[in-house]
Amino acid sequence: MNMRIVIFAGGSGRRLWPISRQSSPKQFEPIVGEASTLQLAVARVAPHYGIDNVFIATNERYGDIVRQQLPDLPPANIIYEPARRDLGPAVGLAMAHLAAGGEHDPVAILWSDNYIENVAAFVELLRTAELLVAQGQAEILFIGETPRFANENLGWIGLGEAAGMVGETPYYSFQSLTYRPPLERCREMFAQGNYVWNTGFFVTTPAYIRRLYAQYSPAMWRQLQEIEAQIGRADYAATLARVYPAMEAIAFDDAILTHLDAGEALVLHSEMGWSDPGTLYALKEAIEPAIEANVTKGLVIDTASTDSLIYNYESRKLVVAVGLEGMIVVNTDDAILVVSKDNIPLVKKVIDELQGTDLENFT
Repeated sequence: MNMRIVIFAGGSGRRLWPISRQSSPKQFEPIVGEASTLQLAVARVAPHYGIDNVFIATNERYGDIVRQQLPDLPPANIIYEPARRDLGPAVGLAMAHLAAGGEHDPVAILWSDNYIENVAAFVELLRTAELLVAQGQAEILFIGETPRFANENLGWIGLGEAAGMVGETPYYSFQSLTYRPPLERCREMFAQGNYVWNTGFFVTTPAYIRRLYAQYSPAMWRQLQEIEAQIGRADYAATLARVYPAMEAIAFDDAILTHLDAGEALVLHSEMGWSDPGTLYALKEAIEPAIEANVTKGLVIDTASTDSLIYNYESRKLVVAVGLEGMIVVNTDDAILVVSKDNIPLVKKVIDELQGTDLENFT
């Protein structure tokens, strides 16, 4: 039996505004190339695991978009969240659905908004993680990216001793998770060589994750059990709509992963060419890391600019950039963003402040 894959696609994507909107977050947009990041995520795994083993977890408001972009996905493989309660409840809900299909079978947790250049290396790590979990070598396998530089915008995984090999792929004992450490600490980690970027990908079993919920988030576990009891029954939708929004809004890392026993985890990593374009400048770095280079899309003329991203989504409008340094320029049919790379964090703040105002429809 092939491993089941859960791809989470429920984020609002405000950090990539105006490319990403509440009505169509970044995972549904063709940010690089012509396919959305969700479509790319499914295309990486479906040929190897089968589309019937791919599940999408998303907010119910995005159901139509998911079905439109993934017409071959079985409708029953879309797991709807009726409200945004962060990934603590979302992962628990997904595991409740998958438990019935094999509580002790390996499941991969992936994200819909990442880029991977070396898909073969990524699939090899998935296969290795699946094997190690199936053999009982670990309860959970974290998949990391061999770091390319000291990135302060990502989490890092600390590696312990080399624990073994599967073919030519080594795996390591798990030491630590560190979320977005300061730049100086990132430089130390990068120099030490025993830390990797945390992609957020992992392979485990529903049984293990459910045990952690019961142990470390008992209130949420009781709510998840109430929902699970109605899966496949007439009262499921009503129960989900009543119980899920009342769950604590908490990150999965805080609810579960910070509590796990390090001895139950292993780590794999390789050079997958993975990147997480969580901001517009991170997108520029992911596509073209060289400081002297720019990234453009659409009808753009650029002269004497460096380290800038210039996107134009209007086919009948010309965008001309001259002498920009470390700038982000995005032109869409209803909004224009111009921001220095150093002020990128303020974009989300501005968009958040528009909520509840007359300008909310632009977000």
